[in-house]
Formats: sequence, structure tokens, C-alpha cells
Amino acid sequence: MRTVHGNEHMEEEARIFVDALEPVSGAARVITLSGDLGAGKTTFVKGMARALGIEEHVTSPTFVIMKIYQLSGQKFQRLVHIDAYRLKGMHHLKVLGWEKLIEDPRNLICIEWPEKIEGAIPGDAIRISLSYSDEHTREILYGNKKDN
Repeated sequence: MRTVHGNEHMEEEARIFVDALEPVSGAARVITLSGDLGAGKTTFVKGMARALGIEEHVTSPTFVIMKIYQLSGQKFQRLVHIDAYRLKGMHHLKVLGWEKLIEDPRNLICIEWPEKIEGAIPGDAIRISLSYSDEHTREILYGNKKDN
């Protein structure tokens, strides 16, 4: 478990994480982010986006569900940011083109609230669990299994 203090430290932690990521052969690399509201899920994705060279303002796609950012000169070609909070199950993913997204090894997919679509999460997904300690402190737990 890692402890981070403040948004800058969270974004630095995300940069270190994304720098170590490698594409998966034949499939997208999937990262899940679990935690209560305010735990830092979107802040972590913002840090990843910044590390991948995305200059536009990254926000949680709560209402649009999914945002896709084109990458240039990176290990991946697209960062796909999904907020599954409002999804009512896997069938809503089909509308988003999930099957094509998940099959493309050029995609790095970050999913907030993966519990809402658990059956769609591949077994090799990297699972990040964030928890709120206090106003400026968060705990981060990295794992590869649902029960991390």
C-alpha cells in the first residue's frame, strides 16, 4: 500500500505507474480504479493523462460515460477513460463499442467504478483501490485480482 499526500503527489504516483506500463499482446491494457467519492480516482487518471502528454483538461466522464484521448509518441495510441458509475450492467458497454475497445492492444483503458461492470473486466486487468484517509491523504493499493 502506498500513501500519497495531495494532488501533486497523486499525479506523480500516477506518472510513475504509467511509465512502468506495457501494452498487452492482442488486447487492450485495462486499469480499474475503485474507491469512494473523493478517493482520488479521477486525479489518478489525470496524472496518467499528463504523463502520456495529454494537454487538455481531463475531467471525470460521469455524464458522457466515456472520453477517448488520442496519444502521440507513446506506447499506446489512445487513453480511454470510462466512468461506469451510471451504467446498469455490461449491456450498456456494448453501446460504447466495448468489444472493439477491449480487443485493440493500442488502447489503455481506465475504468472508474468497475464494480458496476465487473463481468466485463478482463482477468489481467490491473486493479487500483484508492481510499480517503483525510482531506489531503489517500491510500493506494495495487493488484491484479478482484480480491486485492
